[in-house]
Amino acid sequence: MKLPRTIAAALLGGLLLTPAAHAATEIQWWHAMGGELGEKLASIAEGFNATQSDYKIVPIYKGNYTETMTAAVAAFRARQNPAIVQVFEVGTATMMAAKGAVYPVYKLMADTRQPFDPKVYLAAVTGYYTDSHDNMLSLPFNSSTPVMYYNKDAFKKAGLNPDMPPRTWPELETAAKALQKAGTPCGFTTGWQSWVQIENFSAWHNLPIGTRENGIAGLDTRLAIDSPAHVKHIGRMAAWQKSKIFDYGGRRSDAAPKFYKGDCAMYMNSSASYAGVKKNVGFAFGVAPLPFWPEIAKEPQNTIIGGASLWVLNGRPKAEYAGVAKFFSYLSSPAVQADWHQFTGYLPITKAAYELTRSQGFYDRNPGTDVAIKEITHKAPTANSKGLRFGNFVQIRDIINDELESAWAGKVDAKTALKTMVERGNKLLRAFEKANKG
Repeated sequence: MKLPRTIAAALLGGLLLTPAAHAATEIQWWHAMGGELGEKLASIAEGFNATQSDYKIVPIYKGNYTETMTAAVAAFRARQNPAIVQVFEVGTATMMAAKGAVYPVYKLMADTRQPFDPKVYLAAVTGYYTDSHDNMLSLPFNSSTPVMYYNKDAFKKAGLNPDMPPRTWPELETAAKALQKAGTPCGFTTGWQSWVQIENFSAWHNLPIGTRENGIAGLDTRLAIDSPAHVKHIGRMAAWQKSKIFDYGGRRSDAAPKFYKGDCAMYMNSSASYAGVKKNVGFAFGVAPLPFWPEIAKEPQNTIIGGASLWVLNGRPKAEYAGVAKFFSYLSSPAVQADWHQFTGYLPITKAAYELTRSQGFYDRNPGTDVAIKEITHKAPTANSKGLRFGNFVQIRDIINDELESAWAGKVDAKTALKTMVERGNKLLRAFEKANKG
């Protein structure tokens, strides 16, 4: 149908007077979060996008942590990398050694003149991602620490006080036997066994994971996880595997169903497992600190974080970096961080987000959700408990898992398993040192 000349002229005039549509600069954010966490992450991006029209954060799921990091490295070499990539904490040394690949966060924020004060972030978190001059290289995003979930209903059935979970490993052994006697097949299981039972076990007992301040002070480091204390702990777990006081369920979070179904009454894993536990269990549960061996340490030290941070990669147009800086400011805001913390169980990365969560009564309504914060701030970190930074640690964790599985299966004793993981791990540390020296 042909429009009357007067209407056509009016429409044309209106189009000529209308400013040209402004296309938002798209910024890719590669991440490793699927399921509910991925949906929440996407909602954070949508929230930022709704606050302005200059930039659009586009989250893209690239698989698990290892797959995401591998994809980012390959993309950078092909000059097709995103501006932001989520990298798990054990990839920190690799990212720091990737010369020319990283645009440090402290420099990004200064270059774009975005307000940025590293002191507002939790020191227990930022220490992992800063250089020797206390400059933040990446932005903490999803930081967690291991806690112990326990089945309150099973505790009641076994005649145990559901409000007094075991504090020490000997107490846990006693409780596990009572639980088994009352009909629960297994006492406890664990997720991420290297992170929980080796790395955090060490920090919690103020034991070194490796020399040179767990690798933070230099590349010429060696693993120290074959000490008598480590042998004792892994030896006890291997013995408990036979009677199902401990029941192994897999390298990552594969053991979760054992707890969800009530087969195991206690489950050690990330504080960020809280949402999954709450959704999947049909019983009352509690959250408690990790147990400790009183003969190794009179009281616990502090736990260390897991999770990931956001790294900015070089090679993108300048316009994207201004948007990344604005997004990081938004992401660090108390409201966004408090919401993320409360939904996921990850730690609030800023003091303001913690205080906001507390003032909102979240910890009162959800007992145990502050356990993780209390653990990492239990004592001022020492050289043994402020984190770790080992090269090739993704592969070293595979070695640790290999040898622990041999111990659980009874193929080798604990001393042999730990000695072998140290020997194999040190070879990878030397290879990383050789490739990145100078």
